[in-house]
Amino acid sequence: MKILLAIAGVLYPVLVFVLLAVFKAPVRIISLCAVALALVLFLSATGNASKGADGKRKLNPKNLISSIFFLLAGTACFATNSALFLKLYPLAVCGTFFFVFAMSLASPPNIIFRFATLQDKSILGSPFKGRVEAYCKKVTLVWLCFFVLNSAAAVWTAFWASERVWAVYNGGVSYIIMGIIFAIEFIVRKRVNKKMGAYIPITQFKADSRADDYVLCYEDTWSKGVYKTWLDFLTDTAKMRKVVAAKKADEFILHCNDYWFFLVTFVALLQCKKQVMLTANITPEFLKEMRKPGYAFFTDAEGVSDSDFIPDLLKNAPQATEEEIRTAPQIVADDTRIHMFTSGSTGKPKDVIQRMTEFNEDNAFVFSKWGEEFQKRKLVATVSQHHIYGFLFTIALPFAAGVPFRRKRIEIPNEFEKLTDERYMIIAVPAFLKRTNEVEEKLPLNDCFIFTSGGVLLPEVAKRTDEVFGFWPVEVYGSTETSGIAYRQSKNGLEWTPFDNAQIWKNEDGCLVIKSPYIKDPAGFATADLVDIHSDGRFIMKGRSDSIVKIEEKRVSLAEVENRLLQSGLVRDVCVVAMNDRRQYLAAAIAFNDEGKKKFEGAKKFDINMFFHDFLMDFFENVVIPKKWRFLDALPSDLQGKHKKLEIQALFAKEE
Repeated sequence: MKILLAIAGVLYPVLVFVLLAVFKAPVRIISLCAVALALVLFLSATGNASKGADGKRKLNPKNLISSIFFLLAGTACFATNSALFLKLYPLAVCGTFFFVFAMSLASPPNIIFRFATLQDKSILGSPFKGRVEAYCKKVTLVWLCFFVLNSAAAVWTAFWASERVWAVYNGGVSYIIMGIIFAIEFIVRKRVNKKMGAYIPITQFKADSRADDYVLCYEDTWSKGVYKTWLDFLTDTAKMRKVVAAKKADEFILHCNDYWFFLVTFVALLQCKKQVMLTANITPEFLKEMRKPGYAFFTDAEGVSDSDFIPDLLKNAPQATEEEIRTAPQIVADDTRIHMFTSGSTGKPKDVIQRMTEFNEDNAFVFSKWGEEFQKRKLVATVSQHHIYGFLFTIALPFAAGVPFRRKRIEIPNEFEKLTDERYMIIAVPAFLKRTNEVEEKLPLNDCFIFTSGGVLLPEVAKRTDEVFGFWPVEVYGSTETSGIAYRQSKNGLEWTPFDNAQIWKNEDGCLVIKSPYIKDPAGFATADLVDIHSDGRFIMKGRSDSIVKIEEKRVSLAEVENRLLQSGLVRDVCVVAMNDRRQYLAAAIAFNDEGKKKFEGAKKFDINMFFHDFLMDFFENVVIPKKWRFLDALPSDLQGKHKKLEIQALFAKEE
């Protein structure tokens, strides 16, 4: 019955034409046929209604609306003895479609996107969701234009054209036009899908996910042509799985300066269901503190005791068979355990355990927002992949998006001068951008894009970065515990915009509390960042609660003291720490800028101390002004540009 009704609906103009023009059937007879058809459609809409989840029968709205139209049209035709009302059926159908499509634009998601997600349910959880919805919106607009033009043609043929013309257009030409639109949209969709590329997270790839010659990694610059391909990746991970399987350890420390060695070793460890400890710090003291009996240690750094040298492991590992290369053991994201170490506010290493589940969520959102910027560039970085920001943006995201990444990070600013052969995505930290801005006037880069995180990027440094690189950096706010939470470009204001999937609020201490898919605790995570939240959801950072210390019962913000010293115009970098030996007091470590070096050249340390003491007296009481000072060429900092507070405190523990 459904098939017959569908055929009747498609051939309706032809059937009316045959009855009127060929068989010369009286209009009132045809009108009675229309009423009979209305009855059939009504019975189809009600009697054969399917049961819903609640057990109740649900009407078929399409057949119900059609039955109402045919009843009205048949009654009107019988009363007026005119076929005009029968000819208005195509207009009614077209008008109904226009109304439905238009309403879906007014109340998203649009109807084409709904059809797409019914056909492919993976779209809703895909990083391409936003881009697919935007494309479907354009397709919806195309169909709305067609419905307007087709309605106009249906009106003209019904009122002023002959019955033959009416039948030919509404029963043939309109369907041909719709077929052409479908065909063009299909071709365009294929091209759009190809342009989007494949997004394949580390936990979801298969051996055939990409072509063997697909380039994942390159050395120096893209144009040098020294590449690592998908086949190289499958081969090296297969070799490393053999190495890992030969070890009896379940926990592995991983340290690599080379992003390629890091990727293949990290993936092999996850494939072998091992716990991974990521660390950029391989000093004996740190390793002694974090390492436990039974831990294995993989690194590409030479001369590290009691470790396995990754280049030698790959070189000496047994050759993998074709079957081993073409086998990619499944990685269960929820079962992964990745240890990251953060200094937090104290400088003492803190072990934060993460899963690929949350990392995948983070990368999917970043790609959904900036995916096009990533996919039209090659990636270079100045950051360590052992920290969460570096890992997400230099390993996990480029792998998933299929964006070729530079094998070694940029370590000196003038390496940027070589990046003129391609468009590059630059993953940096504020400290490195600041260093580059101080030694470079204008870099000849071609349409670069810069992400930065891991520290505060002052607006003047961001502005200078735009002058040197030709791009105002996008800053990402987050931490090892929370992953990415918000972003901003300070040229548009200092407010941070939360990620779409993050909920934020301020607790009673004035600190930011975050709830997002990247945070395993359903209650969210309370930061130590003091904030003001605007009515539109954006927020302003006001410093850290853990930078508030008490000196002789007076509350002092270390960040505020640092900012005042920077305001002197003589300081390039500063870190103020709280000391607590015989008494509580503040101490300041300072690195001068060029003006400061010029001003204090040849000056006695006591005189320099007194200058800054007197400068701060305009802002603070004497009791809270730093009592000890150190003037250095550079402050102890890690690769992320964060001050090493324990080392800075140690400077003041020594006798002057």
